[in-house]
Amino acid sequence: MNDAAREPEDRSRDASDQPSEVLAFLGLAPGMHVLDLNAAGGWYADILARVVGPTGHVVAHNDPGARTLLPVADFERRYGGNRLPNVAQLFATHQDLDPLPATLDAVLMSLIYHDTYWHDAKVAWGPVDQPALLACLYRALRPNGIVGVIDHHASPGIDPHDSAMTTHRIDAAIVRRDFLAAGFELAAENDVLRNPADDRSRSVFDAAVYGRTDRFVMRFRRPD
Repeated sequence: MNDAAREPEDRSRDASDQPSEVLAFLGLAPGMHVLDLNAAGGWYADILARVVGPTGHVVAHNDPGARTLLPVADFERRYGGNRLPNVAQLFATHQDLDPLPATLDAVLMSLIYHDTYWHDAKVAWGPVDQPALLACLYRALRPNGIVGVIDHHASPGIDPHDSAMTTHRIDAAIVRRDFLAAGFELAAENDVLRNPADDRSRSVFDAAVYGRTDRFVMRFRRPD
């Protein structure tokens, strides 16, 4: 986290997102092969590259629509000039995502699982088939491989399609349900990103809670 090569604007998120604590909880380590699913501008991919080191590998995945939704200059600044030599970018829809079986040690889904329930006919995203996506990740993981899920808490009992569309949140119980149905085991949960002051009713983009939402962190494991 103290690498001088990290961008100053990246460091500004450390206090609210607690990446050191999150990645230590998930058990990420040098030499691992990690998929950063829907990496967006690559904030976590940049950190993961330093965690796994030169003997590890990171795939920074994005839906193809990210090429138009996110500034090209952001991708160039992040990955240009072989700045992160152990990171490969991958642009693929969720239905076309097909890593080789048993090649990954970990998958990170940071603030994105709720969006698998989000769909707008005017936007080239989804609808996402959650069981198919999780089955794909299960196949790609080695035995005992993990999926780390970070997301914004929705109030309990809210339909995930509704909460995704209105507030970009998801009920943690839905995440547990989906992953357990896909054959994963819930290995542990962590409260490092909890914020009881967030009543979970506002959109995550509302200035009152932006960057300070009540979030959960889960570690799921593919059984050996």
